[in-house]
Amino acid sequence: MSTTRPYDIVIFGASGYTGKLTAEYIATKLPTDLRWALAGRSRAKLEGVAVECKALNSDRLQPAIEVCGLNDNELDALAKKTTLLINGVGPYCLYGESTFKSCATNGTHYLDVTGEFPWVHDMIKKYEATAKASGSIMISQIGIESALSDLAAWTLVQMIKERFSTPTADVVLAIDEMNVSMSGGTTHTPFALIKAYSVKDILAAGKPFALSPVPGPKVTDTTSWFTKIFGVRTVPDLGTLTTSQSGMIDTPIVQRSWGLLDYGPKFSYGEYKKVRNAFQGVAMHIGLTIVPLFLFLPFAETIAKFFIPAPGDGPNKEQGAKDRLEFRGIATPDFSNPNPSRAFCHVSIECSMYALTGALLSEAAATILHDDHKLPGGIYTPACLGQKFIDRLEPAGFTIEKKFLEH
Repeated sequence: MSTTRPYDIVIFGASGYTGKLTAEYIATKLPTDLRWALAGRSRAKLEGVAVECKALNSDRLQPAIEVCGLNDNELDALAKKTTLLINGVGPYCLYGESTFKSCATNGTHYLDVTGEFPWVHDMIKKYEATAKASGSIMISQIGIESALSDLAAWTLVQMIKERFSTPTADVVLAIDEMNVSMSGGTTHTPFALIKAYSVKDILAAGKPFALSPVPGPKVTDTTSWFTKIFGVRTVPDLGTLTTSQSGMIDTPIVQRSWGLLDYGPKFSYGEYKKVRNAFQGVAMHIGLTIVPLFLFLPFAETIAKFFIPAPGDGPNKEQGAKDRLEFRGIATPDFSNPNPSRAFCHVSIECSMYALTGALLSEAAATILHDDHKLPGGIYTPACLGQKFIDRLEPAGFTIEKKFLEH
């Protein structure tokens, strides 16, 4: 990638909730000689963010200001000025494609934090060949959705590979606790998604391995009829589990990682919520089945606006400090031993999930710019950045504890 471009990193949508947190992280944590810029529609708002960044760390290169709208010409010009662009302007299904296209076309690396997997499915189909030709490294869903699950699954697969020199048969993640304050952008996105995509398109993007670059494994479905109907299952060492909302979003990305990184010919992935008992599990499963139907009711969005933050708003620092996420994962090697040792991981995070999202974006950018990842152009997943990315995240509060469970 050319070093003649004026900037190393541009944050597009820097005055938004996530964009501002990302700017604050860069100002305080990334190298002081980094050449960067804050971009968006309002110069006044961007200048306000720049002032706050300078107050956090005046002893570094301060960000430039780039006023840019959502039209193709302005976005092309912006993409040509930077080596990497962080896109914080969502919902992505409404506002993201032009930015994605400009980066893919102009050889600009790209990161975003969407959880809109139908949109990601769409971008892969439209622009993967373009990104490969231009040399752009493009990674969507590198925020809380879906980097944490993707990196944990990758870690478990690597543990199996290093210990047994064998592929992985399955990975199961169980979310023990998820207490996360939501921003306005996150809570409004489902309404935007159903306006942008038909139910048929959403279901197609959610099919197993729909985002994978290669066809999914042909594995016999051994799920019991009880689990298919009621959503509840029991997994040794993880307990009683049920359907997880995050699993619907994270699974397509983990399955794409499988296709890109070759986890094994019989690989399967499941992400679930830990529950106290089967009754609670059935109730949660039914709730997650019924609640999405509310989105399609007339005036649903109007009613929801009375209860959710406005776009651009989000939890304050005191509220964010109460966020907590904890999950465990188990991976089984793909060999004939009936009781194999299994890889186990545990992740516990106690900090603002949106502040962690800013760290994920910033450290992913640093990994692409500075670490020897050897990725050619293409559309990738968080796991493709590997161990160096995980190591960079430790100071921000993301640590994967790991061990083997022996039988």
